[in-house]
Amino acid sequence: MPARQDQPEDRPHRREPILNVVDRVCELCFGLFMALTFVGAVKAVTVADDAGRKMFITALGCNLAWGLADAVMYLVRTLADRGQRRKLALAVQRESNPALALRSLRGALPDSLSPLVDDAELERMRARIAAASTLPPRAQFVRADFVGALGIFLLVVVATFPVALPFLVIADNKAALVASRVLTLVMLFAAGFALGRYTGAGGMRAGFAMIALGILLTMAIIALGG
Repeated sequence: MPARQDQPEDRPHRREPILNVVDRVCELCFGLFMALTFVGAVKAVTVADDAGRKMFITALGCNLAWGLADAVMYLVRTLADRGQRRKLALAVQRESNPALALRSLRGALPDSLSPLVDDAELERMRARIAAASTLPPRAQFVRADFVGALGIFLLVVVATFPVALPFLVIADNKAALVASRVLTLVMLFAAGFALGRYTGAGGMRAGFAMIALGILLTMAIIALGG
């Protein structure tokens, strides 16, 4: 008896992550760089006894604020993108000339993708959009949007701890500074490694490149008064 072929409805639905690897790496690195602007300016031989606690509180407060701002802007960007897609779909549905509708669809494609999509594929897309019975009356949020915003907020805030926490738990400020730098380099390497694996650029190479980029960015931020 031949083996039963799995039908599409029999296969488990693969749930796409709300934040992809690039989103997670970028937000984590953003939080690291923000915290590094405080630690990078520290002179371990001159800090006061309570400087570690003050630095941790200041860095955490900064990343809480920036994490909130970044999460809100993620929601704004998400709603704007959804509204733009709805506007395009409405334009395609209302356009009586198929050639003009195809032109609108092609104009919405990224430049790198446009040469790979021929008119026949765009026509099938246009026909599906034109046949859609209803579209949302307006762009609106869904639950996943707020989950993604919360994820961004937490990534930025969590990035504070490997940078600033050593100053809270290690009494010797010089040793705390060394521990902070080591943890930061490890975090940057891990972020670059994940990004390199995701993009096919090579994990090790991307990891070391992220370390170099982090050092340069931190120096630039501090030099500019960040």
